[in-house]
Amino acid sequence: MAPALIESNADAVAEQTFQKDKNQSSYKEAFSQSSATTDYNTEINGSDTVEPAKYPNYLPSRNRSQLIVEDWDDVTYPPYEPFDAYEHGRDADPSFPNLLKEGVEVKDITANIGAEVHGVQLSKLNRAGQDELALFAAQKKLVAFRNQDFASLPIQEALDFAEYYGPSHIHQTSGAPKGFPRVHLVHRSANDTTSKDFFEERTNSITWHTDVSFEMQPPGTTFLYVLDVPNAGGDTLFGNMAVAYQRLSPEFKKRLHGLKAVHSGHDQAAASIARGSVVHRTPVSNVHPIVRTHPATGEKALYVNPQFTRRIVGFKKEESDYLLKFLFDHIALSADLQARIKWEAGTVVVWDNRVTAHSAILDWQDGQRRHLARLTPRAERPFETPFEEK
Repeated sequence: MAPALIESNADAVAEQTFQKDKNQSSYKEAFSQSSATTDYNTEINGSDTVEPAKYPNYLPSRNRSQLIVEDWDDVTYPPYEPFDAYEHGRDADPSFPNLLKEGVEVKDITANIGAEVHGVQLSKLNRAGQDELALFAAQKKLVAFRNQDFASLPIQEALDFAEYYGPSHIHQTSGAPKGFPRVHLVHRSANDTTSKDFFEERTNSITWHTDVSFEMQPPGTTFLYVLDVPNAGGDTLFGNMAVAYQRLSPEFKKRLHGLKAVHSGHDQAAASIARGSVVHRTPVSNVHPIVRTHPATGEKALYVNPQFTRRIVGFKKEESDYLLKFLFDHIALSADLQARIKWEAGTVVVWDNRVTAHSAILDWQDGQRRHLARLTPRAERPFETPFEEK
């Protein structure tokens, strides 16, 4: 082969590689969404091999010409302003008489995190029960409630339930049901096989994070409920960040106290633009303590994640990268403080974003639909209480 041709091919490969790295940046996104990856005809009408979406009112759409939903439109929202958050878990009866009544079955998922509950209908809880739910989720870190009616409720009723805990977050890059931008959709349509493209560039789909930690007042008690899921696969991993903090030595914990880190939403926004999708709000960065305190339980937890945490304030870059890598690895490798939620029809997972991290799992490649909805009440600005040597 002529040298000039070899050099030309090498230049093309180099440019392609540069563009891939530029698009991926430091934000790893296995579940990227846009109108271009959604097969709307199949989602609405089904096909010879695929049933229509079970909940078409929850589908995201390309534009306003779609009859059922909007919001891949380029709608923009103003920046968030500070608000006074109220922690309902503080008002809860710790014996949970309204949440865990006689006959309710509670089974721990692991020794360190999570519970599965049968016999409670969340939508029927009174206010006292909702207070207890906040405390129970904070203690267990995540709770999988089975046989729930959330998906069948009018969307506004589901939102009203969640917004008892705080004003909803509007995701900066996701689609939403028509008229309900405060519902975050996690949606991979039927016949979508872009996972093959993802694994041409990545060896795994694990993306540990705490939801939108870059916001000034990130979420607390959070809800995710299933609409459609594959027959197998698409589980979600959760990790206990309070136990992750407890596992550290007293001297290491002491050093972490007082440190703050920058959390940024800019990479997520840039990734959305790179795939031709939308950004609904000017991206922001905020500074939060590396160790935060839960307002109801007083527990301390690590509050860093590889998706959004970018730099330790006051550290040089190499110093910051070194410490953050240790903490990220600590979170990822500690399988003994993690739980894996298997989704099934009627499941609502309630978790506390202040004391957990999680990752979706992209492990099916046969084009089955995965469709969930998240309700994301915002909470207090992360704060730290003084180090306690024990």
